Amino acid sequence: MLAVAGSLAVLVFLVQTIVAFVAHYAGSFGFWSWVAAGETAAWRLKWISIPVLFVMLWAGRRLYRSILDQPERFCGVTYARRGLLASATVAVLIALLIGITVPARLHQRQLAKDAAIRVQGYIIEEALTAYRIKYKTYPADPMELLDRLPDPNGTLAAALANIDQTAYHPSADVAAVASEKSTRLHGAVIRKVSLLTPTDDTPPAGISFTNYVLRLPGEDKITGTEDDWVVRDGMVMKLSEVAKGGVGQSVSAGALQP
Repeated sequence: MLAVAGSLAVLVFLVQTIVAFVAHYAGSFGFWSWVAAGETAAWRLKWISIPVLFVMLWAGRRLYRSILDQPERFCGVTYARRGLLASATVAVLIALLIGITVPARLHQRQLAKDAAIRVQGYIIEEALTAYRIKYKTYPADPMELLDRLPDPNGTLAAALANIDQTAYHPSADVAAVASEKSTRLHGAVIRKVSLLTPTDDTPPAGISFTNYVLRLPGEDKITGTEDDWVVRDGMVMKLSEVAKGGVGQSVSAGALQP
């Protein structure tokens, strides 16, 4: 029993390693290629092999101890010892290969979560850019994007679904607004402008927003926490990166404080 159990454990793990190696063959038979294949095999077998190997080791240890207590009643003690050692080796190897890949897999999972938030930010940023090109200003409310821009695939609506409107802060270039006011004070001819035509580029409030800051919720889905993201000037960055001096550090403190 011990010899057969150990042989089966080694055979199953070896076959899974070979299958993983062939499936992910990168043109090299080097040591690290086989290590990577072993890691894949260990993750594939983790839910089955670990419980089975635990039972095999527990039962095998008791069986081997009974053999040692009465050696005159049994033969093949060497094979029994090798079988038990093989089962233990496979169990330790699987646990080791899983353990060394946990940090890398957690990092990859975090990268996937970050990528999803970046995609959301870039979808909104693209819509804001299209809005400014069309209306010569950024919207006062991000939900205006849905009312005034096409969204045939629903991606923009999905990106704006969990956005808190208070996390969006448009702003105007003060120097540009002052220049416009000074020009109007010189007695230029006042022309009638229709505010109801769809081609009117003047914002409803009469202010042309030239900048914006948008905060996206992080993994906790709550705006105003340390894991928030910031969308500004075409960049989507973590709030922590902005605080360390990344692009967008000039954003007003009121817009960035959680």
